[in-house]
Amino acid sequence: MSGHSKWAQIRRSKGVNDARRGQLFTRLGREIVVAVREGGGGDTNANFRLRMAVQRARDANMPMDNIERTIKRALGGSDGSSLSENTYEGYGPGGTAMLVSTLTENRNRTVAEVRNAFNRNGGNMGENGCVDWLFEAKGILEVELQGHDADELTLEAIDLGADDVDPVGADDEVITIYTDPGDLEKIRQELDAKKYNVLKAESSMLPKTRMEINDEKVAHQVMRLVEKLEDLDDVQNVYTNADFPEEFAASYEG
Repeated sequence: MSGHSKWAQIRRSKGVNDARRGQLFTRLGREIVVAVREGGGGDTNANFRLRMAVQRARDANMPMDNIERTIKRALGGSDGSSLSENTYEGYGPGGTAMLVSTLTENRNRTVAEVRNAFNRNGGNMGENGCVDWLFEAKGILEVELQGHDADELTLEAIDLGADDVDPVGADDEVITIYTDPGDLEKIRQELDAKKYNVLKAESSMLPKTRMEINDEKVAHQVMRLVEKLEDLDDVQNVYTNADFPEEFAASYEG
């Protein structure tokens, strides 16, 4: 497992305070609104993008009442009509690559805030195309093992069309499966039908190659930049090619 992935798990296990939870719900609400607008309506059975957005909201413990109200507002036509999706690129500490995806009603404000976060935290914002070629779109499924044989599940996933599966350690309780984004929902449904517990299914941007960070100070600087970017109201996701030992993630204090 990459250090970056491990760091993300450690952060989730620590939980979030009320302010950050509210910010997260706002971010997830925007994602739902755009999914309704761009994905074809408010029916999760017919709108794959909305289904994934709702699943992420539920994973974050967003109340179902909030989710349903957000979908109804989006169906009203005006909510989210001025939101635009933009991706910014740049470099973090140690020459690491960063992709920052945003949803915003004010592009000028967002550009200024993203650039400021880079500049204040050891990075610099780049031109369009400077690092996006280092990443590729992938579907990611996390499946609970629950006593299932990891090798058997791996073979089943590959047979269903998965591109790759992470190796599983002796103490791991979850297996991570990678797919073409277009196959994500099909494979999720097939695994559900086989009674596997799919904990997460989402599209992401993964680095084609990772940059190993062997200096703990630099690793912590990368983590701090990612956190500062993620704290911005208009930022939906931050992707990086940074990879570092799990102990660097565990020792990060923020």
